[in-house]
Order: sequence, then structure tokens, then C-alpha cells
Amino acid sequence: MKFTLVGSGRMGQQVAGVINRSGIHEIASILDDRSVVTSESFQGSDAIIDFTVREAFLQNLPAMLHARVPVVVGTTGWDDEMGAVKRRVVESGSSLLYSANFSLGVNIFLRTVREAARLIAPFDQFDIAFAEHHHTGKADFPSGTALRAAEMILSVNPRKRTIVRELSDDRKIAADELQVAALRLGTVFGKHMACIDSETDEIVVSHNAKNREGFASGAVQTAKWLAARHTTSPGFYTMDDFLNEMLA
Repeated sequence: MKFTLVGSGRMGQQVAGVINRSGIHEIASILDDRSVVTSESFQGSDAIIDFTVREAFLQNLPAMLHARVPVVVGTTGWDDEMGAVKRRVVESGSSLLYSANFSLGVNIFLRTVREAARLIAPFDQFDIAFAEHHHTGKADFPSGTALRAAEMILSVNPRKRTIVRELSDDRKIAADELQVAALRLGTVFGKHMACIDSETDEIVVSHNAKNREGFASGAVQTAKWLAARHTTSPGFYTMDDFLNEMLA
């Protein structure tokens, strides 16, 4: 496959490394913040992998969709535009797969967190919260992965109804609020942890990323899957769609 990479930051460089080491794929081009992006920028490519920032992704989206080349997006921080992006993808007849985190380990972790939250739901003595730790260069706060985990917890545990990103000085957290705590420190690739607590038990489900290789290789794997799916069923997809098919 031939890939166009949009973004030349840490993750873009990692993805380029995975492609170059594969022995079977190649990079058609790498577009950075100095590139003029048009639909012609993607001609000759089998897939696009985007790791940029919110503003760049939303600005480049029309050109990517117009090119009708399937797009894998790891850029986060645009959840408020999710509905509009989905509509544009469907209307364009193109394909886009979005994930806040392409690590297979993280996505297995997320499913484990969801199952743990479901299992404790009938038992009032168990409470749950979520925490994440990333390097100081990460822009979004909390991370997209943490917010995805929170959404999954809320979807299966009716005792939690809303997400609280910051605690107030003048009130206690309510029983139906799910705290999502974020720490920015040093050069940590990514740590995520679901904490379940009762008077008699503590359950911790955690994932620590050792490097960025897992994120990059996962993005390439899903791009291959999306390119095949695009030929028969274009549309908007997530990592769940990929995993559901792989685990079927």
C-alpha cells in the first residue's frame, strides 16, 4: 500500500518508521504545516493517516474527503464536531476511521474497563473513577482515550451519569458523577487507570504504554482494513468496528 501521512510530529514520524520497516508498504508523501493541502495531494495513495491537531484536521478534511482516499485519523480534540464530521464523510461517499488511540493493547484495556464497570453496576458498594498521565507536550486534557473510557463506563453503569473533569473547592463529588483525572508530567507516553473501590476491596485496571510503536503499528493495521472496507462499504468507522470484525 501507498500512504500519505498528514502530520510530521512524533506520531507521524513513528508511523513513517513502521511503514518504512514493513518491507511491503511505502510512503507516497508526508504533508506538514507548511504544505498546501488539496485533494490532488492524495492522488496515487491507498490510504491517508492523519496525526495533526484539531485545527489542521478540520481544515484539511474537505480535501481528504474529496480525494475519496480512505482516511485514518488519530488527531483528537474535535469531539464537539463529531456529528458534523460523520455527516460530511457519509455525504462525500468516502471513508474515515477515527480512534483516540490506535494501540491494540489500549483498546483491549478499554474493553476490559467497560466489562469491569458493567460487573460492578448492580453493587452499590463499588465506586469507580478514571485517571490518566501523559507527557507535558500533549495538548488535549483529559486525553481522548480517557474520555472514551469514561463514555464506555457511563454506557454500562447507570449509577454514573456525568463526567467531571475538575473538582470544585466548594462541593463534594456527587455519587452519580464519574471523575476523570489528568496529569501532565515529564515524557510519559501514556498511562491509563480505572480505579474501583469499596470498603473491603480495591480493583485497579491499568495500561502503560512503553513507547509509541504500538500506536503507530495499530494505525497502519487499521488503514489496511479501512482500505479494503472502503471498496464495498464506505462510511464512518471507529476502532470498535475494526476490533469487532477481527474478534468475530
